[in-house]
Amino acid sequence: MSHLLTHYRGGRIFTADAAHPWAESLLVHDGAIRFAGSVAAADQLAAHHPGTTRVVELHGALVTPGFVEAHSHLVNLGRSLSQVDLLDAGDLPEMQRRIAEAAAAKPDAPRVLGRSWLLEPLAGAQPDRSMIDAVVADRPVYLVSNDLHSGWVNTAALHELGIDRDTPDPEGGTIVRDAAGDATGLLLETAALVLMRGGVERLEDDAVRDDAVLRALESYRAAGTTAVADLGLRRAEFEALERAWEGGALPIPVAGYLRVETSADPERLQEQLQQAIGIRDRVAARSAERGENDPMLRIAGIKVWIDGVIDSGTAAMSAPYADGAHPDPLWSRALLEPIVTAADAAGLQVAMHAIGDAAVDLALDMIEAARRTNGVDGPLHRIEHLEFVDRRAAERIAQSGTVASVQPVHSDPAVQGAWRSQLGDERVERGYPWAEFAAAGARIALGTDAPTAPYAPLPNLFIAVTRRSPQRPELPANHPELHLDLEHALVAATRGAAEACGWGASRGVLAAGRRADFAVLDADPFADGAEALRAAEPRLTVVAGEEFPRR
Repeated sequence: MSHLLTHYRGGRIFTADAAHPWAESLLVHDGAIRFAGSVAAADQLAAHHPGTTRVVELHGALVTPGFVEAHSHLVNLGRSLSQVDLLDAGDLPEMQRRIAEAAAAKPDAPRVLGRSWLLEPLAGAQPDRSMIDAVVADRPVYLVSNDLHSGWVNTAALHELGIDRDTPDPEGGTIVRDAAGDATGLLLETAALVLMRGGVERLEDDAVRDDAVLRALESYRAAGTTAVADLGLRRAEFEALERAWEGGALPIPVAGYLRVETSADPERLQEQLQQAIGIRDRVAARSAERGENDPMLRIAGIKVWIDGVIDSGTAAMSAPYADGAHPDPLWSRALLEPIVTAADAAGLQVAMHAIGDAAVDLALDMIEAARRTNGVDGPLHRIEHLEFVDRRAAERIAQSGTVASVQPVHSDPAVQGAWRSQLGDERVERGYPWAEFAAAGARIALGTDAPTAPYAPLPNLFIAVTRRSPQRPELPANHPELHLDLEHALVAATRGAAEACGWGASRGVLAAGRRADFAVLDADPFADGAEALRAAEPRLTVVAGEEFPRR
């Protein structure tokens, strides 16, 4: 054990500790916080420390607990950082120009990968393979939508995936076809999530995923994030995390949630659950062998997708969309309840993707059923996204102890066009109702769902507090009455997110005995207003006592 004590003094330290939310000094020793409080008290304690004391003057800077990313997809994020970005492409010609330039920049690459396309720039047209073929026809092109729930590919990619007019739609997904029955190049839900993304992954080698994991985690750390939850791990993605962990290469800790794919076969569902339990137990045993009291990798639970997304009209809503479509949830009650109940009994968290009100109601029904069967002392379950909910949902979430795991970046006014037009009625007035959750006393955790949205925590906080776009602040706020106040949002991004991911006893609060994970910011939104969050960055990130200055 090191005898060096570090005294961070003279700052405005937001601790996220409900009993003592503010401090002036932190004492850090051997990777943990030993004291948070006044400068005078810290000086007195440091004077009695048997070793050397190092002093770091904060000069009034705002310090927060390290941000905890409650919802990410690390391999996809790492990949996306080197893919062609279509998020702000204003029209189809701009999309085509970027795709062509990406192909020309890497002429020897076997395929072209892109991300974050939106429907709005297509001005009412549907994505079609011919639009990509016009600029890149000699090799496969794979484009993932901004919400990750749709894929857009060219003819060469369809051939590489083996998709033709005889390929059946996967369970829970659609291969969009033209009047002749041929695939158009647009893939929805599991056709994108499994056929396309899974197909691309099978064509990659381990080195691609290994590099992606480390690139994503290092990017998070540079942004002030000190722990990450990866929601919906496939086997190959988990194995990349495990290799990095075994090699001592994980820069920040990861809580993994293994995916359970929907199936009409109850035995297949139970088989997936038992595999998840086995992996959880194996990783925990390996952590014990390695003597890790605070594991850098653990399996926290499972992830299931109950519906799709509003932007493409695949989220499960109690009332039809503007075009009359009215899709059902991806799971039936009869199949989902045994999985949630069994996972609860096994001590696994269940994270349920539920965006529409019908899906959210089903998720809450499942959690309540598990509690009736197993008792109320089980693991903390989570509902992801909750973009439109029934007016009773907030109270049900609070009463059941469920985590409302939300991503403010999804409500950015700059990307709301398709979302609003799909609903087309008064429902747009109550989208992303975080204020309702807060008023009901529900647990709230903030994340980004990267790479469906930017991963940086401070712009995410800006949207949570203002309901405005960080990149296009001139746009009208997205129903600002539903915002979170700054302190509540900051707690949700630190303490709340840590609790949601199973780190409630070790992270998310700056108090004695917790891990020394914190960020020193170059702006103070408490003093200067929420506008300061738009351009704020951490000038120093500390992870388990190790300092990482901004480069």
